Amino acid sequence: MKILAGKYKNRPLKTPKGDRTRPTASKVRESIFSILQNQIEGARFLDLFAGSGSMGLEALSRGAESAVFIEKNRLA
Repeated sequence: MKILAGKYKNRPLKTPKGDRTRPTASKVRESIFSILQNQIEGARFLDLFAGSGSMGLEALSRGAESAVFIEKNRLA
């Protein structure tokens, strides 16, 4: 799993082992950020049920001002 676009494009993301977290699929992330592309620059991004943090990290890579990650699993 890696960052898809932006400043950190192609940087790998570590994901926790096991089935407690399920990272958002790359195609889903790509679709969401394609829809939001004009609203990300300078935005504050809230990544609920963050797991690997892939959504928030993708937002930061694409120009979000900040991201807050909420996840109950401490190992994620």
